[in-house]
Amino acid sequence: MMMNLFSIFEPSSSIFNLSINWLSTFLGLLFMPFMYWSSPSRWSLLWSKLILTLHKEFKALLQPSHLGSTMLFIALFSLIVFNNFLGLLPYVFTSSSHMAMTLSLSLPLWVTLMIFGWVNHTKHMFAHLVPQGTPVALMPFMVLIETISNIIRPGTLAIRLAANMIAGHLLLTLLGGTGPSLSLTILSILIFTQILLLILESAVAIIQSYVFAVLSTLYTSEIN
Repeated sequence: MMMNLFSIFEPSSSIFNLSINWLSTFLGLLFMPFMYWSSPSRWSLLWSKLILTLHKEFKALLQPSHLGSTMLFIALFSLIVFNNFLGLLPYVFTSSSHMAMTLSLSLPLWVTLMIFGWVNHTKHMFAHLVPQGTPVALMPFMVLIETISNIIRPGTLAIRLAANMIAGHLLLTLLGGTGPSLSLTILSILIFTQILLLILESAVAIIQSYVFAVLSTLYTSEIN
């Protein structure tokens, strides 16, 4: 039963033994040309307002020397939120529910920050391992704890995003699978519940994209 349930996340469609499910990651590019018409639409105005708001949010979190990085995190947010929403559509592969994608986003970012920080700001990186005011006796333990918490950062970013996408899809699939065996009254309640869950999943899609981008921004701000 569990293998059949989790099979909804398996990239099964293929041509000449090449998986085509991952092409859904690039479906967001189809929406981009509509933003460049001479007369802006409501969609393009809404998206421009969202980008400006995110720019202000990330600008407040970053150091003055890293302000140019806001566009990087806006692009990261855009990629994740597009994939999260596309995964809610029927028969569209949810690439953001796979660690192959989420870890591919978080791990290179973390490795790049670590290399940049330790090469250019070595003393500052060492200072981060021991919080200010730590007793001398606890310093070795704090260094160990801070090192472990730093190492697991890309994993927590990737697992948080993938787990939230998987949980919502599994719940929708479980409830939807019980529909044929229910009476008309209970079925109407189930449909109403599914609509509420879809609204909740839409909110989760935005929130998880924002959390991923904000945490990445906070990790960048620590590299002074």
